[in-house]
Order: sequence, then C-alpha cells, then structure tokens
Amino acid sequence: MNQINIIMTGVGGQGIVKAGQIIGRAVTSFGLNAVMSEIHGMSQRGGIVGVDLRIGNVYGPIIPNGVADLLIGFEAAETVRALNRIGKNTTILMSTEKIFPVSVSLGDFSYPDTDEIGLRLKERGTRLYMIDAPRLAVEAGNFQSTNVVLVGAAYSAGFIPVPLSALKEAVKEVFHERSWESNLRSLELGIEEFKILQSERHEAVAAQTN
Repeated sequence: MNQINIIMTGVGGQGIVKAGQIIGRAVTSFGLNAVMSEIHGMSQRGGIVGVDLRIGNVYGPIIPNGVADLLIGFEAAETVRALNRIGKNTTILMSTEKIFPVSVSLGDFSYPDTDEIGLRLKERGTRLYMIDAPRLAVEAGNFQSTNVVLVGAAYSAGFIPVPLSALKEAVKEVFHERSWESNLRSLELGIEEFKILQSERHEAVAAQTN
C-alpha cells in the first residue's frame, strides 16, 4: 500500500472528527502512518465540517484535488459540495441524511431531492453508494452513531487496511464505555450494509451487460 486518501464532509454535530479519529487510531495502532486535518465552519450552527485523512506514505495533511480515493459524505448536500475535490476513480459513500440550513427553513432556497443528488453523482461516473446511516444507527440503539455506521461501510469497502479487531479497539478508545455496545453494533451494520449495496451494484452492472 502506498497511500489512501479519504475526504469526509458534513455539518457540525455529525461526529465527523470522531470518525476520523477512529480510523486514524486504528491504522496507527497497526503500525501505519496517518495524518489528519480538520476544517471547521460554524459547527455549533450546523456549519460545514471537513476532515482530510491520509494513510500510508504521506506527509502533508491536505489531500490535493482529484486524488481522493474515498469521499464519505455525512450529509447529502455537502457531498455534492465536495465534488470539486474528487477524481474519476473516487468511491463515494453518501449518507442519505439531510440537514436543512436556515436559508431553506426561511424559504429562500429549496433543498435538492436525495434521488436528484444521487443521479448527479452517478452521471459523473462515480462509484456511489447511498447509505441510510440514520436508520442503521437507530437499529443499533444509538441515533448519534451514524458516523460509526459510515466508518463500518468504509472498512467494508476496503479503505481501512487493518484487522477489524483494531478498528473495534479504536471505537472503544474514542467513545465512553457506556456506548461501546451500540457503537460496535453500528460498525457491524455499516459493514454489512456496504456488502449488500455492493452486491446490488454488481447485479445491476451484470444485468446491463447481458
């Protein structure tokens, strides 16, 4: 492995930085190099939050435009906003969660439909996987663990090159013991959900070629 470049984007309160910390702790505990940078908007008011996480033979923390291996979109519209940073080989994991800014609440702007967002991404030829992370987090017993669901999906997609045991230990290091069970369950559900989505994608591609 030379390097893996992961961009995470969303809004304040979604646990984006903690997701980066989980992955970073997991890979460094396994002896790999990792550097991370954080970009914070007005996070307490739902402002943009972004994390660049680089694994492997890297030094600078900022991922150059066009070279990201993975984009994790914690919020649908912010995923679209980050498209200028990705390349043709970038895989996208997008939570279907929608967080409406004040401008939408006031009626000044309309929020794009999630299906429209998905279509725009697919038109770019990207490998897009749309994940109902909030639903899976609630199923795991912790509605705040959508970030861990997405970490699980990223692991299942092959972008966190460590044993699952290392990732689970990192979850325990980042969260309080009282939430270990629900967060570990969220991790497992994210892993399984990606497998399902990947299988559906393969079946769709096979149907098109037959």
